[in-house]
Amino acid sequence: MEALVQLVDTGPVPLGGYTLAEIYAVGGIAHLLEQEPDAALVAEAVRSLVARNLITTEAGSDELEIRGDLGIAAALQHRATAVLDARVTGSGPDHPWRFILMPQPDGVTLEVLIDALGIHFYSLRKTDDTYDRLWKRLPSGDRGPEDADADAVLSASPQTALLSVSRWNDAGDRDTHDVVLAQDGDRCHVFVRSPDEPAKLVPAGMNNDEWRDMVKRLAVAS
Repeated sequence: MEALVQLVDTGPVPLGGYTLAEIYAVGGIAHLLEQEPDAALVAEAVRSLVARNLITTEAGSDELEIRGDLGIAAALQHRATAVLDARVTGSGPDHPWRFILMPQPDGVTLEVLIDALGIHFYSLRKTDDTYDRLWKRLPSGDRGPEDADADAVLSASPQTALLSVSRWNDAGDRDTHDVVLAQDGDRCHVFVRSPDEPAKLVPAGMNNDEWRDMVKRLAVAS
């Protein structure tokens, strides 16, 4: 890990692009999937990974060995204790619509960008740089009014985003916090779940710096 951190100091480290089935085949991001890929797709993904010598097994062993950049990506994912999952609307077909950040305790973050074809592009970057890249892709602007109606604002907004920060404790229990953003001209509405009625979104009354700081605190690596 120390060598990787030193490498990131010289610039971002791309770790390749993989299909959803390939990621699932090696146990990647399984906890963030809405549904499992079709078994036939996973089988084809395994054949592809074997052909590229990215996965293998030792003679007489039933343990899977993940090699190369894919192995680094898988190891970093399982090392992360917090995941920031951001989904945006209004992005072009040739731009990513989902951004998954897995901060590491070494000041670097595993970044996964997912495009409209479902390709997962992995890279390792300095944590501050990774957040700066994410903020540029999200709604931003002046503080929205504290009496805004979430349903009305979200239905009228040209660009919205859902940010979900998940953390796991030693027992494997998952705790998730959601932040919803909506562009409204020069304003950015920020909504969070109501403490009394979690299914309801309520205005948070935060400006850009405030909601960004809150998200970073929730996702800090431990």
